[in-house]
Amino acid sequence: MLTLPIGELLPALLDTLAIHTNAVLTAPPGSGKTTRIPLALLNAPWLAGRRILMLEPRRLATRAAAHYMASLLGESVGETVGYRMRLDTKVGKNTRIEVVTEGVLTRMLQTDPGLDGVGVLIFDEFHERSLQADLGLAFSLQAQAVLRPDLRILIMSATIDSAPVAELLDAAPVLTGQGQLFPVETRWLARPPQERLETAIARQIIETLTNETGDILVFLPGEAEIRRVESLLLQQDRKQARIAPLYGSLSQAEQDQALLPSPAGQRKVVLATAIAETSLTVEGVRVVIDSGLMRAPRFSPRTGMTRLETVAVSKASADQRRGRAGRLGPGICWRMWTKEADGRLEERSRPEILEADLAPLALQLAAWGTQPQELKWLDMPPAAALAQAQELLQNLGALAGNLLTDHGRRLADSGLHPRLAHMIVLAQKLAVGGLGCDLAALLSERDVLRNSERKNDADLRLRLEALQQQHPSCRQVVAQSHYLRRWFGIDQRREEDLEACGLLLCFAYPDRIAQRRADGRFLLTNGRGASFTNVQPLSSEPYICIAELDDKGPESRIYLAAPVTLADLKHQFNESIQTETQITWDREAKAVRARRLEKLGALVLSDVPMHEPDSEACIAVLLAGVREEGLGVLPWSRSSRQFRQRVQFMQRLDLTWPDLSDEMLISTLENWLAAYVYAMKSVADLQRLNLTGIFESMLTWEQRQKLDEYAPTHLTVPSGQRLPLDYSDPEAPSLAVRLQELFGMAETPRIGQKRVPLTLRLLSPAQRPVQVTKDLASFWRTGYFAVKKELLGRYPKHYWPDDPLQATPTHRVRPSS
Repeated sequence: MLTLPIGELLPALLDTLAIHTNAVLTAPPGSGKTTRIPLALLNAPWLAGRRILMLEPRRLATRAAAHYMASLLGESVGETVGYRMRLDTKVGKNTRIEVVTEGVLTRMLQTDPGLDGVGVLIFDEFHERSLQADLGLAFSLQAQAVLRPDLRILIMSATIDSAPVAELLDAAPVLTGQGQLFPVETRWLARPPQERLETAIARQIIETLTNETGDILVFLPGEAEIRRVESLLLQQDRKQARIAPLYGSLSQAEQDQALLPSPAGQRKVVLATAIAETSLTVEGVRVVIDSGLMRAPRFSPRTGMTRLETVAVSKASADQRRGRAGRLGPGICWRMWTKEADGRLEERSRPEILEADLAPLALQLAAWGTQPQELKWLDMPPAAALAQAQELLQNLGALAGNLLTDHGRRLADSGLHPRLAHMIVLAQKLAVGGLGCDLAALLSERDVLRNSERKNDADLRLRLEALQQQHPSCRQVVAQSHYLRRWFGIDQRREEDLEACGLLLCFAYPDRIAQRRADGRFLLTNGRGASFTNVQPLSSEPYICIAELDDKGPESRIYLAAPVTLADLKHQFNESIQTETQITWDREAKAVRARRLEKLGALVLSDVPMHEPDSEACIAVLLAGVREEGLGVLPWSRSSRQFRQRVQFMQRLDLTWPDLSDEMLISTLENWLAAYVYAMKSVADLQRLNLTGIFESMLTWEQRQKLDEYAPTHLTVPSGQRLPLDYSDPEAPSLAVRLQELFGMAETPRIGQKRVPLTLRLLSPAQRPVQVTKDLASFWRTGYFAVKKELLGRYPKHYWPDDPLQATPTHRVRPSS
C-alpha cells in the first residue's frame, strides 16, 4: 500500500475524536484524506461497531472512493465499504463505511434525524460549499445537539478556511496535514492566448506529449469544450496517446476508462471537467493542463431558472487541480493564463447557498420542521431568495403559511426539485404519470439532442420521442425516468400521448406559461418577454410553456418549450384565472371602453365587451378622459364661454365667487361635472351638456342675482345700441364700440359695483380699432382731434364734430336730423 502524507496525522485524529465530538481536518490535495481516514476510524473504540457515513459532493468521486477503499481491504464494494447515490446503491448488511452523495444524506436525515447506527459523519471536500452540503451540516449539527450528543462530525478539505468552520462546530480542534507526496512545478503562459481556448489547449497537449513523459490530465469547463479538444487531437492522428473524456453524463464504464492506468507503452490524455478536481486519483497523471474555467450554477430571480455559466476558477480550485499532478512523482501544472492574471483570481468560490435557487432548501427546511434562523450556518440563506422560494412552494401547494402540507411532504420525500415533483404528482392525476417522469428526467439532465442536428429546435417533444425510442444519448435519462416511475408507483410499460407535454410543463413552471404576441414574440405570465432566436415550428403556437430560457437583455431567449392549448389552460388553471373588468379611455375613439378580461398572470386569455359596466366606474373614466383630452372637448357655446368669463371676472373681485379657471375646472371635474354625465360614455355624448346651466348651478342664489348687475352681458351706449361686453380678460373687461356711438359720454363706464372701468376699444366707421383707452374723458380732450384728422379724409361723409361731448351720438353715417 502506498504511503501517503495523511498517515502521519491519523494518530492525532484518532486521539482527537476520542475526546471531541467535532473536528476539522485540512490537508493538501493528494494527501489521502478521502480513502485513508474512514478506514483508519473503523476500529476506533468510540465507534463501537457503528457505521461511518462520508459525504462526497460528486457521484463519480463517491463510487471511486468506495471502490478504492474496498480494494485496499481486498474486498468488493458492498461488503465493508459501500456507497449510496440516486439510481445506484451498493451496500450490504455488513457495510460499515457508506460513501453517500449530498442529496442522499439529506434524505437519510429527514427519515432518521438521529442517524441511528451511525457513529461518525464525514463531510469530505467541504470547501466546495454546495447547497446540499451546507444544509446537511446544518441538520447534522441540530441532530447532534438535540438527539445524538455522541455523534462525531468531521469536516475535511484541502483548501477551506478552517477558522470559521471550527467556530461553527463549537470551537472544534483543527488538524493540519502535510503536503502532497511530490513537488509540482507550476508554469504560466507568457501572454494571454490569442486563439480559441480549445485550440490553445490542444496545442499545449501536443507540445507536452512531445516534451514530457507521463499521462496528462486536462481541465476544461464542460462537455462541449472536451469534445472540441478531442476532435482537434484526433485530427493529429497521434497513436501514442489515448484520448479519454471524463464528465458526469458518461457511463460508468467510460468514466472507469479515464481513471484506470493506461496499458504499458501507451500514454493517456484525460479531458475532464471539474469532476476530476477532488477525491479522484486518475492513474498515471504527471502533467495537469488547466484551462482555468469551470461551469457554475447561477440562479436568476427574474426567470426562476438556474443556468450553468462559464466562470474563472478560484485560487483554491486551481490549487486542487494542480495537486493532481503530484501523486505519483514530481509533476508539472500548466495554467493557461498569465501569472499576472493568477493574482486576480478569487481566493475561494462563492458558496452555492448565496447564488442558488433556494426552493429545494426551503422545502427541506419545512420538512425538517424548522426555520433557518434556528439552525447553524456558515452563511445564512439570503432572506430575499428564501422568501421567493417559499412563495413558489405556497403556489405549488407545498406550504400553507410556513407549514408543510401533505402534498409538500410527498414533494420533499421525492428528492426532486419541487417544481418537477409537483408536475409528476399532477400528471398522475391525469393518468399521464409516466410522461411526467420522462419530462422530469429530461429536465434534470443535459439536453439529449445537444449533439444532434436538431439541437436548435426548442420543441421538448422531440426529446421525449428520442427518450421513448431509447436513443443512446438518453441512457442516463432512461435510468432516471425508470427510477422515478418506481418511486411514484407508476406503470413502467405504459406510454402516454406526448401532446400532454406542454400542459405538464405548465404544472412545473406556471410562471413560464407564454402567449404569442402579434409580432411573434411571447409574453410570460410573470410579465417578462421572451422569443426564439430563429423562426421554428413553435414560433406560431398561440400558447407555449417554456422549460428553459436565458436571462440576458430585456427579453429572454427560449431554448426549450412545448405547446399548450387555451382549453387546457382554462380547465387546469381555473382557480388561478382572474376575471377583471377593464374600463379605459379609448383616445382614438374619444370614448369609454368597458371590457371583461380573463387573465392568467399577465396573459389575457379572453377579452369581450361589457354591455352594462359599472356606471360610477364609467363616470370616473369619462372624467379622466376629459382631463386627458382637455376642456376643449366640452360643448362650449358663446353664452357658456361668456358666462364662465363673467364669473371669473367676479371671482377676481370677490374670492367667495367660484373659481372657473382651466386649472381649477380640470382638477375638480368630479365636483362640478360628474353629476351631469350619468350614462354618458363619449365625447359625442358630452355634446348634450348645457355648460351655462352647469356653471350657473355653481353660484349661490345671491350671486346669480348680482351677476347681471355687477357683470352685465351688454352695455347700452349713447347711440342707443346694446353692445356685448368682452370678459375674455378677467382683469380688463372690454367694450368694442364705434367712436361716433359714444359722443356725449363724458366718462368711461364702470362695472363690478363701479369698481372696474371698461377698456374701450374705439373703432372706425369700418369697425377697425383706432384707439384703446380706459380714460374716455382724456381721449376727448387730446386724442380725439388727432383721430378725427386722420379719419376725416378716409371717411368724409361721416360725422366728425368739433365738440364730441356736445355732439349727437349715432350708429349711422350721420345723426338723424
